[in-house]
Amino acid sequence: MTAATNSVVSAIRVLEAVGERQPVGLSELARAVGLPKSTVQRTLLTLAEVGWCRADEAARWRLTYRAFAVGNQARDAGELRGRALPVLHELQLATGETIHLAAPDGPELVLVERLDTAHSLRAFLPLGHRIPLNASATGQAFLAACTDDVVDTYLAGGALPARTAATVTDPDALRGRLAGIRARGWSVNPEGLSDGIAAVGAAILGADGRPAGALSVSGPTVRMTEDVFDDHGRAAADAARRISRELGAPG
Repeated sequence: MTAATNSVVSAIRVLEAVGERQPVGLSELARAVGLPKSTVQRTLLTLAEVGWCRADEAARWRLTYRAFAVGNQARDAGELRGRALPVLHELQLATGETIHLAAPDGPELVLVERLDTAHSLRAFLPLGHRIPLNASATGQAFLAACTDDVVDTYLAGGALPARTAATVTDPDALRGRLAGIRARGWSVNPEGLSDGIAAVGAAILGADGRPAGALSVSGPTVRMTEDVFDDHGRAAADAARRISRELGAPG
């Protein structure tokens, strides 16, 4: 890499680290990105000059709303969110629970939309949250819609992350879970991503027939019980099919 390329890469790494840890101090940032404190400080000052970061009175750094504005434009780069929203609203009204819409980004999904339930006790993930494929209803549904080669590559990537004691981390167990999803048409994930939260999910296909994202119906385990898994799962799968058709998926 050239010096200029290295500077750009460093700036992006610092920017992402601020977003993940904000508010965050210089020393913690330097450890997180593996760069000298002097380099990170120069990068932060440059990002502040162009309006992407700011420091508070305690010298802890945060992203500015400029980062939000640019990131928000990326939420629907592939038209997934815009096509899905009307159907997601119907799904939220039908189930009464929180609806999540996630899109792929490397070996994870990123939450691009959330429709909240009116219940005070509810599932909550912030927009932009990165979701492990093995640990979530959306991720498992997404993987189940992938080819076996894609699943094999994912499982060969190292240890599967555990979010809770109920997260599926054994590759053989995950393959069994994916086979069940393919037969059923939707995923069921009790407390795999967050303690006390259960979810059902379904994959959304794009015009090329490959998964373009996934949606889920999530709620606390006091309401999301085995008695409602099938009803909510069918509703999620039907919503995913409708959105897939909107995206031009074959069949």
